[in-house]
Amino acid sequence: MQKSLIAVLLSSALMTLALPGAQAADLIQVYQQALANDATYASARSSLDAGRERTTQGRAGLLPSVSAQGSNTRNNGDFRPFNEGQLITDGSGIGFVTRRDTDNHVNSYSVTLSQPLFNWAAWQTYQQSKLVQAISEATFAQARQDLITRVAQAYFDVLTAQDNLTATQAQKTATTEQLASAKRNFEVGTQTITDTHEAQAAYDLVVAQEFAAITDLDNKRTALQVITGKPTGELAPLRAGVTISAPEPAAIDPWVSSAEGQNFSVIASQLQLEISKRDISRNRAGHMPTLNLAASTSHQSTTASGTQKNNAIGVTWSVPIFSGFAVTSQVREAIALEDKARNDLEATKRLAAQNARVAFLGMNSGLAQVKALEAAEVSSKSSLDSNKLGYQVGVRINIDVLNAQRQLYATQKDLSKARYDTVMNGLRLRSAAGTLREDDLAPINALLQH
Repeated sequence: MQKSLIAVLLSSALMTLALPGAQAADLIQVYQQALANDATYASARSSLDAGRERTTQGRAGLLPSVSAQGSNTRNNGDFRPFNEGQLITDGSGIGFVTRRDTDNHVNSYSVTLSQPLFNWAAWQTYQQSKLVQAISEATFAQARQDLITRVAQAYFDVLTAQDNLTATQAQKTATTEQLASAKRNFEVGTQTITDTHEAQAAYDLVVAQEFAAITDLDNKRTALQVITGKPTGELAPLRAGVTISAPEPAAIDPWVSSAEGQNFSVIASQLQLEISKRDISRNRAGHMPTLNLAASTSHQSTTASGTQKNNAIGVTWSVPIFSGFAVTSQVREAIALEDKARNDLEATKRLAAQNARVAFLGMNSGLAQVKALEAAEVSSKSSLDSNKLGYQVGVRINIDVLNAQRQLYATQKDLSKARYDTVMNGLRLRSAAGTLREDDLAPINALLQH
């Protein structure tokens, strides 16, 4: 009953995969999913939105500021003198001392405008804010490149795991047949028990490898799902015998030069160095005077004294004289940070150049490996066929066939991985050079079997 149920489920799954609408997702489709759902990329996009506000904030220090303030109060009380009720005489006659009310209503408001006329620190802050926004733009561009390479790497990791599982299962099938053959030959007395033991050991090993391959494939699919935010299902594999294009230009120097000048991490470090330079000037402004245009209007109305209005306009200035050596210390700190930024820029350039060299050499080496492994695959197939024939006629033993099988499947695994690594090195090369774009996925996507 359980076997029948499993058979029904497997048949349903195979029928579902065979439906015309159940197409495998390709690289561009998976990238579009990641573009909409990847949390790391969404975080970078939010950082970009935040960075774009820095220019507005920096410009605010150069624009006029207007403020208004006011009050509306009512006082209610009375005044009771100590000699209340006493008879007093003055020039107007005779009377008694009495208490009196002290109610008073005060309504006042004022509007003040201040426009900086000279503030060197505010000007440098504004220039720095534009550089900070440019850094956020470069950082986001790097994040988009990283998304392309992360998606491609996760995609080809899944394909590599699938190829490993397929090759392992094919090896398991072949080993099963070889084990059955060894058992039959032992039963009829044409071979020794050693052949059976060797075939059994090979079968047990490939079963263990199959479990490991299944687990690895599940892990790789989970890693891709982390980026796309949803299960991707079946993926389109590379077509058999595809030709991978060599890097263009074919020389390494143009790629290294591009990496040192156009890599987005290098650009961000260059902008950070410029910010550090302006930070020195901004701190030195602590020794400079500031000049502001000030204008104000005020209105005050009281019950006791009536209404008073006042308008004022003029210039205010401030000259720093002594700040406890704080400004001097801040300037020295800014100079040290500028030196740090310059060293960081040099380190970033060297790293970008190294990444470009590694990717370029890796791509060319990968192309050579693919060509060699394609030839090795043909040779391994011929060797396996020869060993099978020799086994049948008695000139080869069982272990020779098993070794030939292992060599063929190992070569096929290495060939598929070499192709994926070569494609990835091409993407990393463009990323290091700062030229990787979404359009670069189209030629790779055309290599897939849709």
